[in-house]
Amino acid sequence: MTEEEVVDEVIEDLNEEVADVEKTSTESSADAKQKKLENKFRTIEGEEILLTKQPSAFAFIGMYVLGMIVLGVHLLFDHAGSLTDGDSSGMMKLVVVIIDISGGETLPFGFVFVMLAIAWINRMMNMSTSSGWVTTWLLLATFAPIIIQIDDILEWVTGIFMDDPIGGFLPGFISYNYTLFGIVFASMFWGLTYYYQKSFNYAVTSDAVIFQHQFLLSHSRRRILYDRISEVMEERKPVGVLLGFSTITILTDTGVGLAEETIGIGGGAVLPGTAENSSDSATTATGKSWIRSIVGLLSYQRTVTKVMADPKNCFYSIRNYENTKLLIDEMHKKHSSSSLLSDLKDSLTQSKAE
Repeated sequence: MTEEEVVDEVIEDLNEEVADVEKTSTESSADAKQKKLENKFRTIEGEEILLTKQPSAFAFIGMYVLGMIVLGVHLLFDHAGSLTDGDSSGMMKLVVVIIDISGGETLPFGFVFVMLAIAWINRMMNMSTSSGWVTTWLLLATFAPIIIQIDDILEWVTGIFMDDPIGGFLPGFISYNYTLFGIVFASMFWGLTYYYQKSFNYAVTSDAVIFQHQFLLSHSRRRILYDRISEVMEERKPVGVLLGFSTITILTDTGVGLAEETIGIGGGAVLPGTAENSSDSATTATGKSWIRSIVGLLSYQRTVTKVMADPKNCFYSIRNYENTKLLIDEMHKKHSSSSLLSDLKDSLTQSKAE
């Protein structure tokens, strides 16, 4: 064997050893990652995690927009007085009117009114921004100026009824700066929104789908076996189509994935003065009957059951949704009773053939 052949053989042996080390290192890394995921999702012995997901970065874009709206309201009230010239827009003039009729620039009643309206509308729209902690944050941002300017408010209110107004509890230099607090509240909300987005974790395993949520003091975990799944639904809203994400909802025979929603203003509403009275003439009674019918129609309520994309119980706004749904469908088919019957039939057919 020549010297060159010996060198080539040594190099080949070294390359094989390096490849073995890299393979072992890769396998160890994969095992460590799998072990970490098993601990995170608390899987049972022998259960393998096939896929994990989290909501898309754009899943809660409505919350970031809500933070911008609140910041905009703060900036609007802070600069409304300096922008009310003859060319001011109708919105600016409306803000100035609200400020003037609600105690002037030193009292925050107009700001509180606008913020309460935003909180109410956000709550009633029942969107991703309508969760309890978002409403709590909105109310905190709403009443913060009242808490900080309590002296001015007490002095203004008691001055209406008393010759010697009450005030002076807080130092005179403490005041509510709309721009500063607007930036603080918006930054705090955007940070919480990012944390909220990362608090949802989903997994597809060899035995079930798992939904986990850990946010502040709230913790929840749901594990759904494949044989309990009755339907797998995919929903893409316009924003999801544009930004490339979709929601996959799991429906079960126990009602997971469904929610009841009441539509209407109120039930059984009766206007004062429209109740029937024995002394009413036929014309009056007919008129009251028509009014009650119209009010009843306007205030009619009905409860409907609909698919509700709750981030706690579905794959909410995830990317690569096609592969995720395909995997869930395959695992569902594998564990379904129809698949078991098909396997049993094939086994009996094979035994009979033998």
